[in-house]
Amino acid sequence: MVKRKQLNEKHTLIFTPHFPYNTKSKGGYKALLGIGGNIGDVVRRFEHLFWYLKRSSFIHMIETAPILKNPPFGYLEQGDFYNSLILVETDLTPRALLRYMLRVEKVFGRKRLFKDGPRTLDIDIIFYENVKMDTKRLTLPHPAWMQRDSVLIPLSMMKGYI
Repeated sequence: MVKRKQLNEKHTLIFTPHFPYNTKSKGGYKALLGIGGNIGDVVRRFEHLFWYLKRSSFIHMIETAPILKNPPFGYLEQGDFYNSLILVETDLTPRALLRYMLRVEKVFGRKRLFKDGPRTLDIDIIFYENVKMDTKRLTLPHPAWMQRDSVLIPLSMMKGYI
């Protein structure tokens, strides 16, 4: 069952069976993942992603936020995006977690056409504990997260965020 709550003319919250979700911590490094997409049935894909990650031996899902439907940024000539956040625990390093998330994106049909372009699934590491790093492949915390409604609104709905 899917419920919708209109926040304003640009933003709608979507509640599904697993967005939001909350369970107990098992230990490990905490990381906040941002997920997004705007190609196909994204809400259904997020539900499939939930079960895929739930079965993962590399991460333990602690909490998810409701899904936010919001306008694109950067490249504007595309449909609205659906975004949410997933708080996980892992023993993976930040770089290993990034490699794993890139593999998960591919499993879900991600093709990188161009920056800020349409996508089936995008998974970003927003935070990893209090780690700060800036490498060619990974910047933590994720740059500009504080200016993105796609992060701030779902984050405001989470109980145990970092």
